[in-house]
Amino acid sequence: MKIKTLIIDDEKQARNSLLSDLKKHQNKLDIIGEADSVESAIIAINKFEPELIFLDINLGDGYGFNVIERCKYSNFKTIFVTAYDQYAIKAFKVSALDFLLKPVDQEELDAAIGRAIKLKQVEKIDAQLKVFKDYNNGETEKKIVLKELEAIHVVKVKDLIACEASGIYTTFYIGNEKQIVVSKNLKEYEEILEPFGFLRVHNSFLINANKIEKFDKTDGGFLIMEDGKRIPVSQRKRDVIVNYLRSI
Repeated sequence: MKIKTLIIDDEKQARNSLLSDLKKHQNKLDIIGEADSVESAIIAINKFEPELIFLDINLGDGYGFNVIERCKYSNFKTIFVTAYDQYAIKAFKVSALDFLLKPVDQEELDAAIGRAIKLKQVEKIDAQLKVFKDYNNGETEKKIVLKELEAIHVVKVKDLIACEASGIYTTFYIGNEKQIVVSKNLKEYEEILEPFGFLRVHNSFLINANKIEKFDKTDGGFLIMEDGKRIPVSQRKRDVIVNYLRSI
Protein backbone atom coordinates (compact mmCIF):
# COMPACT_ATOMS: atom_id res chain seq x y z
CA MET A 1 0.00 0.00 0.00
CA LYS A 2 1.41 3.40 -1.00
CA ILE A 3 2.17 6.17 1.49
CA LYS A 4 -0.19 9.16 1.08
CA THR A 5 2.15 12.09 0.52
CA LEU A 6 1.69 15.87 0.41
CA ILE A 7 4.25 18.43 -0.86
CA ILE A 8 4.29 21.87 0.77
CA ASP A 9 6.50 24.63 -0.66
CA ASP A 10 5.74 28.20 -1.66
CA GLU A 11 7.90 27.94 -4.81
CA LYS A 12 6.37 26.17 -7.80
CA GLN A 13 9.79 25.34 -9.19
CA ALA A 14 10.83 23.71 -5.91
CA ARG A 15 7.67 21.59 -5.85
CA ASN A 16 8.23 20.49 -9.45
CA SER A 17 11.86 19.64 -8.72
CA LEU A 18 10.88 17.51 -5.73
CA LEU A 19 8.16 15.78 -7.74
CA SER A 20 10.77 14.88 -10.34
CA ASP A 21 13.09 13.49 -7.66
CA LEU A 22 10.25 11.40 -6.23
CA LYS A 23 9.40 9.69 -9.53
CA LYS A 24 11.67 6.73 -8.78
CA HIS A 25 9.55 6.08 -5.67
CA GLN A 26 6.16 6.26 -7.41
CA ASN A 27 5.48 2.62 -6.56
CA LYS A 28 5.77 3.50 -2.84
CA LEU A 29 4.45 7.06 -2.63
CA ASP A 30 1.02 8.36 -3.59
CA ILE A 31 1.32 12.12 -4.15
CA ILE A 32 -2.15 13.27 -3.14
CA GLY A 33 -1.62 17.02 -3.44
CA GLU A 34 0.45 20.18 -3.11
CA ALA A 35 0.22 23.36 -1.05
CA ASP A 36 2.05 26.69 -1.33
CA SER A 37 1.35 28.43 2.00
CA VAL A 38 0.62 27.84 5.66
CA GLU A 39 -3.10 28.32 5.16
CA SER A 40 -3.39 26.08 2.09
CA ALA A 41 -1.22 23.44 3.77
CA ILE A 42 -3.47 23.31 6.84
CA ILE A 43 -6.55 22.95 4.64
CA ALA A 44 -4.91 20.21 2.54
CA ILE A 45 -3.66 18.23 5.55
CA ASN A 46 -7.00 18.33 7.35
CA LYS A 47 -8.80 17.38 4.13
CA PHE A 48 -6.54 14.65 2.70
CA GLU A 49 -5.02 13.28 5.95
CA PRO A 50 -1.60 12.45 4.50
CA GLU A 51 0.78 9.95 6.08
CA LEU A 52 3.88 11.86 4.99
CA ILE A 53 4.52 15.52 4.18
CA PHE A 54 7.51 17.23 2.58
CA LEU A 55 7.52 20.63 4.25
CA ASP A 56 9.43 23.82 3.44
CA ILE A 57 10.42 25.99 6.43
CA ASN A 58 9.86 29.45 4.97
CA LEU A 59 6.38 29.75 3.48
CA GLY A 60 5.15 33.13 2.24
CA ASP A 61 2.58 33.60 5.01
CA GLY A 62 4.52 31.98 7.81
CA TYR A 63 6.69 29.00 8.69
CA GLY A 64 6.40 25.26 8.29
CA PHE A 65 6.32 24.94 12.07
CA ASN A 66 3.05 26.94 12.06
CA VAL A 67 1.52 24.24 9.87
CA ILE A 68 2.39 21.50 12.36
CA GLU A 69 1.17 23.56 15.33
CA ARG A 70 -2.20 24.48 13.81
CA CYS A 71 -3.35 21.30 12.05
CA LYS A 72 -6.23 19.40 13.63
CA TYR A 73 -5.04 16.25 11.88
CA SER A 74 -1.57 15.32 13.07
CA ASN A 75 -1.03 11.64 12.27
CA PHE A 76 1.68 12.20 9.66
CA LYS A 77 5.47 12.11 9.41
CA THR A 78 7.39 15.21 8.34
CA ILE A 79 10.45 15.53 6.12
CA PHE A 80 11.61 19.15 6.08
CA VAL A 81 13.03 20.37 2.77
CA THR A 82 14.59 23.82 3.12
CA ALA A 83 17.49 26.12 2.31
CA TYR A 84 17.81 27.19 5.96
CA ASP A 85 20.03 24.83 7.95
CA GLN A 86 19.70 26.86 11.19
CA TYR A 87 16.26 25.32 11.75
CA ALA A 88 17.49 21.71 11.91
CA ILE A 89 17.48 21.43 15.71
CA LYS A 90 14.00 22.91 15.98
CA ALA A 91 12.80 20.53 13.23
CA PHE A 92 13.89 17.48 15.17
CA LYS A 93 12.33 18.89 18.33
CA VAL A 94 8.96 18.57 16.57
CA SER A 95 9.82 14.94 15.74
CA ALA A 96 10.75 15.44 12.10
CA LEU A 97 11.58 12.23 10.27
CA ASP A 98 14.38 14.01 8.39
CA PHE A 99 15.78 17.42 7.47
CA LEU A 100 16.99 17.89 3.87
CA LEU A 101 18.78 20.95 2.52
CA LYS A 102 18.09 22.41 -0.91
CA PRO A 103 19.22 21.54 -3.50
CA VAL A 104 18.13 18.09 -2.37
CA ASP A 105 20.72 15.33 -2.62
CA GLN A 106 19.07 12.28 -4.24
CA GLU A 107 20.82 9.77 -1.96
CA GLU A 108 19.73 11.64 1.15
CA LEU A 109 16.18 11.84 -0.21
CA ASP A 110 16.16 8.11 -0.97
CA ALA A 111 17.37 7.35 2.56
CA ALA A 112 14.67 9.55 4.09
CA ILE A 113 11.96 7.84 2.04
CA GLY A 114 13.40 4.47 3.03
CA ARG A 115 12.97 5.41 6.69
CA ALA A 116 9.39 6.51 6.04
CA ILE A 117 8.60 3.19 4.34
CA LYS A 118 10.24 1.18 7.11
CA LEU A 119 8.37 3.15 9.77
CA LYS A 120 5.05 2.48 8.06
CA GLN A 121 5.82 -1.24 7.95
CA VAL A 122 6.57 -1.24 11.67
CA GLU A 123 3.38 0.67 12.43
CA LYS A 124 1.42 -1.77 10.28
CA ILE A 125 2.78 -4.67 12.27
CA ASP A 126 1.99 -2.91 15.55
CA ALA A 127 -1.56 -2.27 14.37
CA GLN A 128 -2.25 -5.92 13.60
CA LEU A 129 -0.19 -7.76 16.19
CA LYS A 130 -1.27 -7.46 19.80
CA VAL A 131 0.83 -8.35 22.81
CA PHE A 132 -1.14 -9.99 25.57
CA LYS A 133 0.12 -10.84 29.03
CA ASP A 134 -0.23 -14.48 30.02
CA TYR A 135 -0.59 -14.13 33.79
CA ASN A 136 -0.22 -17.89 34.31
CA ASN A 137 3.42 -18.01 33.27
CA GLY A 138 4.37 -14.32 33.17
CA GLU A 139 5.24 -14.41 29.46
CA THR A 140 3.99 -12.27 26.63
CA GLU A 141 2.47 -13.84 23.53
CA LYS A 142 2.02 -12.43 20.07
CA LYS A 143 -1.52 -12.56 18.77
CA ILE A 144 -2.97 -11.51 15.45
CA VAL A 145 -6.44 -10.11 14.86
CA LEU A 146 -8.23 -11.78 11.92
CA LYS A 147 -11.48 -10.22 10.76
CA GLU A 148 -14.14 -12.28 8.99
CA LEU A 149 -17.48 -10.91 7.80
CA GLU A 150 -19.35 -12.05 10.89
CA ALA A 151 -16.59 -12.50 13.47
CA ILE A 152 -13.29 -11.14 14.74
CA HIS A 153 -10.74 -13.74 15.86
CA VAL A 154 -7.75 -13.20 18.13
CA VAL A 155 -5.26 -15.97 17.36
CA LYS A 156 -1.89 -16.83 18.86
CA VAL A 157 0.75 -16.43 16.17
CA LYS A 158 2.53 -19.57 17.37
CA ASP A 159 -0.66 -21.60 16.70
CA LEU A 160 -0.84 -20.64 13.01
CA ILE A 161 0.25 -23.48 10.75
CA ALA A 162 -0.04 -21.97 7.27
CA CYS A 163 -1.71 -19.24 5.23
CA GLU A 164 -3.03 -19.87 1.72
CA ALA A 165 -3.73 -17.24 -0.94
CA SER A 166 -6.87 -17.33 -3.08
CA GLY A 167 -7.22 -14.11 -5.05
CA ILE A 168 -7.89 -11.27 -2.62
CA TYR A 169 -8.61 -13.77 0.18
CA THR A 170 -6.28 -15.50 2.63
CA THR A 171 -7.13 -18.72 4.46
CA PHE A 172 -5.46 -19.26 7.83
CA TYR A 173 -4.95 -22.87 8.94
CA ILE A 174 -4.83 -23.34 12.69
CA GLY A 175 -4.56 -26.48 14.83
CA ASN A 176 -7.42 -28.97 14.93
CA GLU A 177 -8.33 -28.27 11.27
CA LYS A 178 -9.72 -24.83 12.10
CA GLN A 179 -9.77 -22.38 9.19
CA ILE A 180 -10.36 -18.62 9.06
CA VAL A 181 -10.87 -16.81 5.76
CA VAL A 182 -9.95 -13.11 5.63
CA SER A 183 -10.55 -10.69 2.75
CA LYS A 184 -6.94 -9.45 2.51
CA ASN A 185 -4.21 -10.70 0.24
CA LEU A 186 -1.37 -12.92 1.42
CA LYS A 187 1.32 -10.32 0.74
CA GLU A 188 0.04 -8.13 3.59
CA TYR A 189 0.32 -10.99 6.08
CA GLU A 190 3.73 -12.02 4.76
CA GLU A 191 5.10 -8.62 5.85
CA ILE A 192 3.43 -8.96 9.25
CA LEU A 193 4.41 -12.56 10.02
CA GLU A 194 7.90 -12.86 8.54
CA PRO A 195 9.60 -11.56 11.71
CA PHE A 196 7.98 -14.43 13.63
CA GLY A 197 9.43 -17.36 11.69
CA PHE A 198 7.06 -17.54 8.71
CA LEU A 199 8.39 -18.44 5.26
CA ARG A 200 6.88 -17.85 1.81
CA VAL A 201 7.46 -21.29 0.24
CA HIS A 202 5.14 -20.94 -2.73
CA ASN A 203 3.25 -18.21 -4.52
CA SER A 204 0.13 -19.38 -2.70
CA PHE A 205 1.51 -20.41 0.68
CA LEU A 206 3.09 -18.82 3.74
CA ILE A 207 4.02 -21.31 6.45
CA ASN A 208 5.02 -21.30 10.10
CA ALA A 209 8.51 -22.84 9.97
CA ASN A 210 8.11 -24.08 13.54
CA LYS A 211 5.25 -26.32 12.39
CA ILE A 212 7.22 -28.25 9.73
CA GLU A 213 7.27 -32.02 10.32
CA LYS A 214 9.00 -33.16 7.14
CA PHE A 215 10.23 -31.98 3.75
CA ASP A 216 9.43 -34.56 1.09
CA LYS A 217 11.54 -34.02 -2.03
CA THR A 218 9.38 -36.19 -4.29
CA ASP A 219 6.73 -34.86 -6.70
CA GLY A 220 8.49 -31.52 -7.02
CA GLY A 221 8.85 -31.11 -3.25
CA PHE A 222 6.29 -30.47 -0.53
CA LEU A 223 6.16 -29.94 3.22
CA ILE A 224 4.27 -32.05 5.71
CA MET A 225 3.02 -29.76 8.45
CA GLU A 226 2.24 -30.53 12.08
CA ASP A 227 -1.46 -31.03 11.29
CA GLY A 228 -0.68 -33.33 8.35
CA LYS A 229 -1.33 -30.69 5.70
CA ARG A 230 0.78 -31.00 2.53
CA ILE A 231 2.19 -27.68 1.33
CA PRO A 232 3.79 -27.45 -2.15
CA VAL A 233 7.24 -25.85 -2.37
CA SER A 234 8.13 -23.86 -5.47
CA GLN A 235 11.34 -24.76 -7.29
CA ARG A 236 13.02 -21.48 -6.40
CA LYS A 237 12.17 -21.92 -2.69
CA ARG A 238 13.58 -25.45 -2.32
CA ASP A 239 17.04 -24.20 -1.32
CA VAL A 240 15.50 -21.82 1.24
CA ILE A 241 13.72 -24.72 2.92
CA VAL A 242 16.75 -27.03 2.81
CA ASN A 243 19.03 -24.35 4.27
CA TYR A 244 16.50 -23.53 6.99
CA LEU A 245 16.14 -27.19 8.05
CA ARG A 246 19.91 -27.64 8.08
CA SER A 247 20.28 -24.62 10.34
CA ILE A 248 17.94 -25.91 13.04
